[in-house]
Amino acid sequence: MEATLLKIVSTINAYLSDYILVFLLLGCGLVFTIRTRFVQVRYFGAGMRRLFGTLSLHGGKQESGMTSFQALATAISAQVGTGNIVGACGAILVGGPGAIFWMWLIAFFGMATIYAEAVLAIKTRHVDEDGTIHGGPVYYIRTAFKGSLGKFLAGFFAIAITLALGFMGCMVQSNSIGASFQTAFGIPSWVVGIVLVVICGFIFLGGVQRLASVTEKIVPVMAVIFLLGSLVILIAHYRYIPETFGMIFRYAFAPNAIIGGGIGSALKIAISQGAKRGLFSNEAGMGSTPHAHAMANVKDPHEQGIVAMMGVFIDTFVVLTLNALVVISTLYTADGPLAGGYVGAVTETINKTNLAQTAFSVVFGQNFGSMFVAICLFFFAFSTVLGWNLFGKINMMYLFGKKVVPVYTVMALVFIFLGSCLSNDLVWELTDMFNNLMVIPNVLALVALSGVVAKSVRDLKNKELYK
Repeated sequence: MEATLLKIVSTINAYLSDYILVFLLLGCGLVFTIRTRFVQVRYFGAGMRRLFGTLSLHGGKQESGMTSFQALATAISAQVGTGNIVGACGAILVGGPGAIFWMWLIAFFGMATIYAEAVLAIKTRHVDEDGTIHGGPVYYIRTAFKGSLGKFLAGFFAIAITLALGFMGCMVQSNSIGASFQTAFGIPSWVVGIVLVVICGFIFLGGVQRLASVTEKIVPVMAVIFLLGSLVILIAHYRYIPETFGMIFRYAFAPNAIIGGGIGSALKIAISQGAKRGLFSNEAGMGSTPHAHAMANVKDPHEQGIVAMMGVFIDTFVVLTLNALVVISTLYTADGPLAGGYVGAVTETINKTNLAQTAFSVVFGQNFGSMFVAICLFFFAFSTVLGWNLFGKINMMYLFGKKVVPVYTVMALVFIFLGSCLSNDLVWELTDMFNNLMVIPNVLALVALSGVVAKSVRDLKNKELYK
């Protein structure tokens, strides 16, 4: 039964990621890159200055919504998850080191896409009399498409994101945490699942303010820990860094040399892996992070738009890239176990779940290396669960109203526990499928409202402020 379902879902994903997703993501990114005149380049410095200017581990309780940094921290908590470690490792194993190049390309254009998502989320958000903010793709989808079409597309998106992130996505996170802790510490994955349920339940019950308070503290800390650990590995293997970058660029266009097969089929695999795992990692164009950015207390949508771009940059060009460099420089170079590709007996001992632990163990030793990755993965995946639960809850409220929140919370906790016990491959494939499906209505709405986004860039009242 499980094997049959896995085959069906995998087939659906193959068509979506190979023939639809790549064109939608790159196409959408190109549209906004051109219409905003490379907003991700022109306002990159301004985004960095605003990011560090608003950075605070104690943003305080807001009357409604979140501070700009709390909104970004919540978005990054959703972006920086297992996709950066397990997802990137899966992309490298299947598509070769060159898949990272395509992840970079997707992310570069994705920075323009996520700028548009944040701007539109704030422009179309609704505020209740009590100050509660409701924002996200369902609202700008209804703005882009009126009548029954808009209602259908918004409903389709709300259902897809609830399944993709609120339920299936959280299963992926708990599955990865459970597997890594069992490898590193010998703790049964179901025990880890119970602990996660208890901690997450406490935070979920505290609402948006408790979640914002947790994410603004945990995101900077987890990023620094992973950054320092990765730098230690790269310093120890500094002589392999040029070769590592060389493999990323070389195998991006000739992946058949490392993964086998014909050049055409190998290139398609490398690109699709980069697109699929890139989407799962930075979430630009997926429609998830706009829910967080919609809650930002900012004067101008552009302010949060340029901050949102920094989320994609940190996720892909910092965290994911560091992980990829560690994996490739330790395992694919010289006499590394994957120097000849992912073939032979190595496939029986190394997989996407333990690949990062294997790489870090080269320098840190088997025990400490596995523990380090398990702890980082816990922080990454745990913070992602918090963000994704919020996004799912917002869409459940859109579909059924506030009365459904308790039921949704209980269901989400059940899925978190089940994720620690089910097949890793099936959980990943189900999540990929719903991720792919929710992209479609989101991108359609973004492109339809591209003129609104372009105008928001042109009409900045004080352009010098953002230069």
